[in-house]
Amino acid sequence: MTTAADCPACPLCGNRLNEPFYTSKIRPYWRCSHCTLVFVPQPYWLTAEEERATYDLHENQLQDQGYRNFLSRLIKPLAEKLAPNQQGLDFGCGPGPALARMLEEQGHQLDLFDLHYHKDPAVFGKKYDFICATEVVEHLHDPNKEFTRLFSMLKPAGWLGIMTKLVIDKQAFSQWHYIRDLSHICFYSQDTFKYLAQRFNADLSFGAKDVILLQKR
Repeated sequence: MTTAADCPACPLCGNRLNEPFYTSKIRPYWRCSHCTLVFVPQPYWLTAEEERATYDLHENQLQDQGYRNFLSRLIKPLAEKLAPNQQGLDFGCGPGPALARMLEEQGHQLDLFDLHYHKDPAVFGKKYDFICATEVVEHLHDPNKEFTRLFSMLKPAGWLGIMTKLVIDKQAFSQWHYIRDLSHICFYSQDTFKYLAQRFNADLSFGAKDVILLQKR
């Protein structure tokens, strides 16, 4: 029987009563019994240099219509909820902030932050009408800290829009392409986002199968 002393702490809620969820040939995955986050323990994380090398392989260009269609799965439902000329943050924007440019085309103003490509700590002292995190939250080393900070940066009634693939069950997880990217260390289910909505007093809705919208009350 696994005891709390044997378990890595959940990086989202701090719970230690967790369960082994799945083990691949490369690394183990644990699931939190409280917030249901599936996570990779710290000894199995990539180094910062290895992470950057993985991100540098991504070719996400604004002029790529396929990539624009992908981002539109978040942009369309989010933009429908925004008043004109809102101030937003593209959190984890990457080297080519296509999402920010697309929202600017709709008349909004965007700041950028990315740990590797646009490291501008000034954004954390601002308040925003909306924050977008597209294919970002699965990379977070400290999701507890980051979600706390992001919600603190939202104005009342502000929106946090997230894109990330969701955990369904153990069988699907074992065959999932998403876990093959070793820079992915946190995996969320709908129940995880229900936990976040309750914790941060937000209203939750799901768009496409990988789109999550949280509105701060």
